[in-house]
Amino acid sequence: MVAQDFTVDLSKPLVFQVGHLGEDYQEWVHQPIVSKEGPRFFDSDFWEALTRTKWWAIPLIWLPVVTWSISRSVRMGLELPRLVLMMAIGIFVWTLMEYSLHRFLFHIKTKTYWGNTIHYLLHGCHHKHPMDGLRLVFPPAGAAVICVPLWNLIKFLSTPTTAPALFGGGLLGYVMYDVTHYYLHHGQPSSKVPRSLKKYHLNHHFRIQDMGFGITSSLWDRVFGTLPPSKAPGKSR
Repeated sequence: MVAQDFTVDLSKPLVFQVGHLGEDYQEWVHQPIVSKEGPRFFDSDFWEALTRTKWWAIPLIWLPVVTWSISRSVRMGLELPRLVLMMAIGIFVWTLMEYSLHRFLFHIKTKTYWGNTIHYLLHGCHHKHPMDGLRLVFPPAGAAVICVPLWNLIKFLSTPTTAPALFGGGLLGYVMYDVTHYYLHHGQPSSKVPRSLKKYHLNHHFRIQDMGFGITSSLWDRVFGTLPPSKAPGKSR
């Protein structure tokens, strides 16, 4: 299904085109187009709508779930110090998930038709159109599907009283990640820490795309040796 010397037509829906690029896909997807207007993905208006999410939908939808989860642990008698600890562990584990998903799944190398197509939907579209404001946060429908097995895993690994607090903490970490990610692309930070974080993340998009996988911090990049150098002679993929 991979076509030779295929050229993507940006005026047409992209999702079912990019697979035809074959081995050229990796080079193509890492040449960003800087525009706040994103491309069309699908011919179908229904499927197209599912790919577009306003940033504020993330806290609006998921913070009530966070609150409900934490309140379950409280109602079951989990004391405040342990509650705070479980939430902190949940957030901490999320930061490792954030790094791992970004590095090992979102930046997987593909060359087959369906490999390229799925990668483009997962993350390639964000590198090709990094300023597309409606495709910066994860669609709630997809997040809901992922939450089900994660919740079951947490229940299996922990106790009935601590599981909701762990899940709520992890989900809060996700909300912080997605909102931060949007801000790093479209916000104009004035203080040192967020300004440095914005520079760090945009460096990942426009200079060294195979390093700097942390979004909310550079912690795991430092731990696993993927911290980009302060200066580099050229862009790497």
